Amino acid sequence: MEVRARAARLQQRGQRSWALLLIPLALIAAITVVDLHSPTTIHLGPLLVIAPALTPSFAGLRPTALVGALAIAAQVLIAFLHGGLTTSNHIAQIAALTILCVLIVMFTAIRDHRARQLARAQSVAEAAQRALLRPLPEQIGPLQIATMYLAAEKEAQIGGDLYTATRTAGGTRMVIGDVRGKGLAAVGESALLVSAFRLIAAQHDTLADLASTLDHNVGRYLTDFAQESGDIVEHFITAILLDLPDDEPVARMTNCGHPPPLLLRDGHALPVDSVPAAPPLGVNDLGDGTYPSDDFPFERGDTLLLYTDGVTEARDDTGEFYPLADRAAHWTRCSPETLVNHIRRDLLAHVGHRLNDDAAVIAIRRAEPAAAHPDEPGRNPPLCESDPTPG
Repeated sequence: MEVRARAARLQQRGQRSWALLLIPLALIAAITVVDLHSPTTIHLGPLLVIAPALTPSFAGLRPTALVGALAIAAQVLIAFLHGGLTTSNHIAQIAALTILCVLIVMFTAIRDHRARQLARAQSVAEAAQRALLRPLPEQIGPLQIATMYLAAEKEAQIGGDLYTATRTAGGTRMVIGDVRGKGLAAVGESALLVSAFRLIAAQHDTLADLASTLDHNVGRYLTDFAQESGDIVEHFITAILLDLPDDEPVARMTNCGHPPPLLLRDGHALPVDSVPAAPPLGVNDLGDGTYPSDDFPFERGDTLLLYTDGVTEARDDTGEFYPLADRAAHWTRCSPETLVNHIRRDLLAHVGHRLNDDAAVIAIRRAEPAAAHPDEPGRNPPLCESDPTPG
């Protein structure tokens, strides 16, 4: 679907470019006709340079070269019919127009080359992100899941926020985290935690043991990274670890210095902050080495909203933070996909489409049982509220 959509966009862009090409062609024709019908003392030929100068704004190398060649040909025609090719004025005009058209074509060629380089870099970055942050399935056991990832560095399409999930014997184990920093500098640390979690998540009976092992591995890597780069600034990863049993209406959580999730239920968005926060991963020397965990109710029809601080610390033009809990309370009846789409659109509108930090969101809904009869009251899920006006 994504490939077809991109191909359709490219085709539409190409069609618009060829349609816009009529503008410089019309300019060339108009300037030529007006010049030929003007007195010999009036020279409008120098205005022909407008056409090739305008073309690179919507077309590539070949259309620009074509328009430039037509402009030069029009100047030659004007000279031939309006005073003679051998006059010094016309020779100077033709030479100057030719030089300018060549420079414009060279500029367009360099611009297109750099655009192709950027496109290749973006393609590599997108492939790296898909390998690092593989999209979570829409359904894992009884859980409906939707995700959102917005990188602060749009050109890279990748950053330091992370999430992943894996199946265990009786449920699903999940992590969401935020590497200190943003952009490509945080990619290695993010990849480390994701890889380690996927490898060992199912091997530990408790989240406390899992967090301790992850902290040990991350701490060793970050220490080596800081020594190797000569960076004495602290490195760490905040994270939330979750256990979501298939057959129990609860969730188990260990919070390693990360913003607490929101539990969406019946028009309310309540922070799950009953679990004491442990130090972030990679700074185990700051704590006592223990990682507390606790259970909280997560019943059928509930939605658990995980996020990174790039969401809640996003500011608008007046400096106000994005009110995630207030906005999410309007969408407690939405499906995870619709909820995430609402948050994406609302967050970008709040910041004016300019994020200063990477932002990730995971919406997890414990699916309700299907109604035995379609008309049975109280069993069908309620409709999702409409999008509120950002305030």
